[in-house]
Amino acid sequence: MKIPNRIQPLVDDGLIDEVLQRLKSGKEADVYTVLCNGNVQCAKVYKEATQRSFKQAVQYQEGRKNRSSRNTRAMQKGSKFGRKQQEESWQMAEVNALFRLADAGVRVPQPYLCVDGVLLMELVTDGEGGVAPRLGDISLSAEEAVADFATMIRNIVRMLCVGIVHGDLSEFNVLQDAQGPVIIDLPQAVDAAANNHAKSMFQRDVNNITAYYGQFAPQLLKTRYAKEIWQLYEDGKLTPEVPLTGLFVEEEHVVDMDSLLDEIITAEDDYYERQRAMRERDDD
Repeated sequence: MKIPNRIQPLVDDGLIDEVLQRLKSGKEADVYTVLCNGNVQCAKVYKEATQRSFKQAVQYQEGRKNRSSRNTRAMQKGSKFGRKQQEESWQMAEVNALFRLADAGVRVPQPYLCVDGVLLMELVTDGEGGVAPRLGDISLSAEEAVADFATMIRNIVRMLCVGIVHGDLSEFNVLQDAQGPVIIDLPQAVDAAANNHAKSMFQRDVNNITAYYGQFAPQLLKTRYAKEIWQLYEDGKLTPEVPLTGLFVEEEHVVDMDSLLDEIITAEDDYYERQRAMRERDDD
């Protein structure tokens, strides 16, 4: 096939031997299979900001650190240089997340390198060596759903243990290989400790995954892993192998209305008493 313009420099430099086919065109990137030193790999070509359809990028970038204060100022001003730095920051977020997650034992494609907006990484395959399907394109038995859901929850826990929230996790961002689910698409990954939206994003991620597997095993819909895991994280008790129950009981605070009304009445009496005393003092 014709070599895409963004991939051509990697071909010229000998990093890619041949472009085999385009796998998909997503909201933030196009993905191709490529041949590198005789091995089939995956090339993710990031789209320019003007071509991306991914929304709320600012929300996801909150809390991301830049090594250079000059770069940060340029990004804030929106200069040409700043926009270029912002693009590189957006792309490197996925690269950095993939390396950290792979090291933490999370099932993600193994990243190799990222050059000029092209990320080379492992091609995830199915049991027959073909391209692995997305979860949204397959059906599971109840037993398979329960087992894979447990795997996903454990991977989500490992992600949070290294401070990463996917931010856009669903059946469309998970592939199914011969060993089970593999998490993909992480350019919007957020810092759990530095992003004010991390908690809501995390709960949405877990709830999306629960809803997907729950269609095959309805008993999973009753679990409350999102709140249980986040509470453990906030309490500093989350570890990769922490026992989980899938249960979570909200703390309920019973309001004593009689006592509350007494306090309001007492406060009003004190207010009027102070006003009366001030008037009497002024009259004197």
